[in-house]
Amino acid sequence: MTRQRVSIREALELIMDAMPLQPAERVPLFSAVGRTLRETIMAERDQPPFDRVTMDGIALAHRDWAAGTRSFRVAGTQGAGAAPLALDAPGACIEVMTGSALPAGADCIVPVERLSLEDGVASIEAAYEPRPGTSIHRRGSDYRQGAVLLAPGARLGAAQIAVATLGGSADIAVSRQPRIAIASTGDELVPPGAAVGPASIRASNDRAIEAALRLRGHPVEACALLPDDPAVLRSELGRMLEGCEVLIVSGGVSMGQYDHVPATLTALGVEPVFHKVTQRPGLPLWFGRKGADKVVFALPGNPVSSLVCTVRYVLPALAQALGARAEQPRRVALAEAVEFRPDLSYLLPVVVMWRPDGTYHAVPRPTNTSGDFVALAGTDGFVELPRGQDLFPAGYVAPFFRW
Repeated sequence: MTRQRVSIREALELIMDAMPLQPAERVPLFSAVGRTLRETIMAERDQPPFDRVTMDGIALAHRDWAAGTRSFRVAGTQGAGAAPLALDAPGACIEVMTGSALPAGADCIVPVERLSLEDGVASIEAAYEPRPGTSIHRRGSDYRQGAVLLAPGARLGAAQIAVATLGGSADIAVSRQPRIAIASTGDELVPPGAAVGPASIRASNDRAIEAALRLRGHPVEACALLPDDPAVLRSELGRMLEGCEVLIVSGGVSMGQYDHVPATLTALGVEPVFHKVTQRPGLPLWFGRKGADKVVFALPGNPVSSLVCTVRYVLPALAQALGARAEQPRRVALAEAVEFRPDLSYLLPVVVMWRPDGTYHAVPRPTNTSGDFVALAGTDGFVELPRGQDLFPAGYVAPFFRW
């Protein structure tokens, strides 16, 4: 039986329980940017893998300086990547470059700025006092061979890709992206660039949903504008279901005479899980699953409701399907009081700003209606205010969800 009028928490639990985990695939490391890691990356060797010089200069034995030597014979020059040289006698030094291995017998680096070089002799400034270990990054001081560097569930950004190279492999296991399709329904919808009639509106939900997904690294394979015609809906949604694992539909999910989407999806074998969530905007949200590997989000057609539901439900569900670590939303304080009388959770658009003390606060920017998507352009996201409370004073702390 379809659950009716569930809470936000219940809706999320039902969605997460239904989301299938995507299989892993191996891809070249350079192709893994933005993907979700599905293996443990362990250090191929110690880091650094040798005693590493961190400053251009000369490498010497501190005991020689302690014995009174101030000018050192240059016994060689060593660059990064070269096999380490060795000090060949007391009073000798080796010119070294940043990143090179520490020469054998040396335990101290004198920066090039604190010495003079002439005729193969390096003389140290009288005011400079070298110390053992100066400008030396000791082998294994960051981590040892076999240490865990990245755990499954990490999203591979720039820093994570750099770390992944230290595992030594040219390819990496990541979650395969689910095949996603988006359909917007409504006889009134006209795509950008086409002629509009007096009762038409520009289709925007499909563009907004796709943008939200792509910004999180989720490619979309198919998009369609569909009329409020049961036969066409059954044919086209059926075709889209065959070719995808996640279908996102906007429009046609309420209780009106032309709201054919829930019945059509049910006829196509999609098992309804819940219909309606006690929130505003976005109450008519419908969710179902087909078999073990397909899910359907049927979002309200009003643009604000559609985008809010995409961010609050679709994106977290896709992250879980990829095996990503769950992210806790940032919490922000309301900059001013908010009153909301309906017995619903309130998903309120806000502008997030910095206070002089360095903390965030959220300035409410309620839309005129759930169709007033133009008002969203100047906002950063929305806060979630719980059901059962009429007045939220300035300073009230709520979870924030970025568009």
